[in-house]
Amino acid sequence: MCQIRKNLKEATVGQKVNPIGFRLGNVYTWSSRWFAKKGDYSTNLLEDYKIRQYLMKNLKAAGISKVEIERFFDKRTITIHVSRPGVAIGRGGGEQQKLKETLAKKLKITDIAKLEIKFEEVKIPDLDAYLVAVSIADQLERRFPFRRVINQALERIRRSGAKGARVAVAGRLGGTEIARRESVKYGAIPLHTIRARIDFAKVDAKVPKSGIVGIKIWIFKGES
Repeated sequence: MCQIRKNLKEATVGQKVNPIGFRLGNVYTWSSRWFAKKGDYSTNLLEDYKIRQYLMKNLKAAGISKVEIERFFDKRTITIHVSRPGVAIGRGGGEQQKLKETLAKKLKITDIAKLEIKFEEVKIPDLDAYLVAVSIADQLERRFPFRRVINQALERIRRSGAKGARVAVAGRLGGTEIARRESVKYGAIPLHTIRARIDFAKVDAKVPKSGIVGIKIWIFKGES
């Protein structure tokens, strides 16, 4: 019995699960929602990847958080979550129409009516793990002291009403020769509770003279 317990312990050490993927179907839903015929799955998956890469790059100024894609027959509905929808939509909806035309051209969609783009506002950006991680990455790339940056980020999350949070950075922090990991935390983060609404994000910052610094954010928003 002792040997079995030892083997089980050794087998589970270091097995990490993405907190959002762990809760799919219970707390969160899939970011891509569609069914594909045999042979079309890989094509649709690659198309979704290209859509996300393009939008995350071009709508960074609008504070883009995530992209949801739905397909119904040959129609595509793209829902973009942004913290500054006015920047994304533009005056009179000009930027939104321009984005729609560009995407239709990229995806080779002849009938533009079969592509719908919607924007949803992220009401509290400091409770969105991806937006917090991007903010930290931008400050680190501008050579701000990493301890001050992560402490300020944690304080903003706490003031926004989160039940718990953790901010972790790893790499050659402060330009040191040896890479290390540092983190700050407050409150509870019940990673093993499936009904817990935990937002998670991982972003890499390209810091001058230090290389890549990894940033991970966990935000516990309560139980559903």
